[in-house]
Amino acid sequence: MQRELKILSGFVAVFLLMYFVPLDSPKVQNAIYESLKLTQWYAREHVLLCLVPAFFIAGAIGVFISQQAVMKYLGASANKILAYAVASVSGAILAVCSCTILPLFTGIYRMGAGLGPAIAFLYSGPAINVLAIILTARILGFKIGLARAVGAIVFSVVIGIIMQMIFGNEQQKISSNPQATDADENSQRPLWQNAVYFASMVGILIFANWAKPDNAADSTVWAKIYIHKWQITAGFAGLLGLILIFWFGVKVWKVLLSAIVVAGVGLWFANTPLAAFTIGAVCLSLILASEDSHLKEWLTSTWWFAKLILPLLFVGVLIAGLLLGRVGHEGLIPSEWIASSVGGNSLWANLFASVAGAFMYFATLTEVPILQGLIGAGMGKGPALALLLAGPALSLPNMLVIRSVIGTKKTVCYVSLVVVMATISGMIFGYFA
Repeated sequence: MQRELKILSGFVAVFLLMYFVPLDSPKVQNAIYESLKLTQWYAREHVLLCLVPAFFIAGAIGVFISQQAVMKYLGASANKILAYAVASVSGAILAVCSCTILPLFTGIYRMGAGLGPAIAFLYSGPAINVLAIILTARILGFKIGLARAVGAIVFSVVIGIIMQMIFGNEQQKISSNPQATDADENSQRPLWQNAVYFASMVGILIFANWAKPDNAADSTVWAKIYIHKWQITAGFAGLLGLILIFWFGVKVWKVLLSAIVVAGVGLWFANTPLAAFTIGAVCLSLILASEDSHLKEWLTSTWWFAKLILPLLFVGVLIAGLLLGRVGHEGLIPSEWIASSVGGNSLWANLFASVAGAFMYFATLTEVPILQGLIGAGMGKGPALALLLAGPALSLPNMLVIRSVIGTKKTVCYVSLVVVMATISGMIFGYFA
């Protein structure tokens, strides 16, 4: 009966929304447009390059990483120093946004990782982004760059420890319940082979999303890597193909045919590397689907993560766009409200910056130019740091997915800890800066 009442309430809410929404209002029309534009941008810029590789990595974790190994290094009973070190470092290496980290977090959590280390991994991926921290120091100043680095590292560990302390007993029950996977039976390869296997996929994820430098005349290593990002990505893809042949027993002709097709598409659409990347993902899926071994399980696990996460992400992006709009545009909430509420170093300014940052969606590295504009409009240094510590690690789409994985109570606690700690850190930094 309770379930039916929830369904009825949902129907009534949608009906009332559709019945009373003032569609003739230019403000509402613009907000709907911004919502769709943000979702379109997200689909074009993040789904194929960020989420698809992340889904394949998460699927591989579920099939080829043993639950025993996850419990050994990240489980609730693992050595705490080792667990949090592994979680924070492995998350930081990825340098992904708040949405791309979700399939990976879901994978290790459902494999039995302790809640604390899993949360540390969840926060560290988007927050302890070495490249973003360097960019912050270069553009916004050394002090705020250093404060962001120290704050993010401390946050990942402290928030993880607090979450483990609060919900440790619940997590132990979850960890003791075996997941629906036979990864323990599948993990017969040496550790170094698994390391190379996952490194090939992580390399594809990182270099396919390597950001363009702000200065076209930039001659740093960052800029040189960007120029050759697709050649490097192709190199990691070739490594993955060799791994499939020699370590997974895939027929040579399947990998060779896929390589020829991808190369052909790449040459035909030389100005659109995304086309070759997409065909590569399709070819990999076809290879896995044609196998009768654990490779088919890898594809099934990847698809399971996609079904779980993608709908919630798109709903979250739509709502975020409706309320906040895109960068440089506004939704239902006027951008002037945000700009006027983050001046000075008051408790309200820091809290508002933390909350606003937590609900906004930041693609990797975009938070720095956004903050540059806000600081130019009068934003205080404390609120700027608060937004840097809360924004990249959280977003509305991110929260919706986390809730589906760990539940409402834990999600509210996690988000609250990030917001409160970011607010306090901003006030302290603003006082001394």
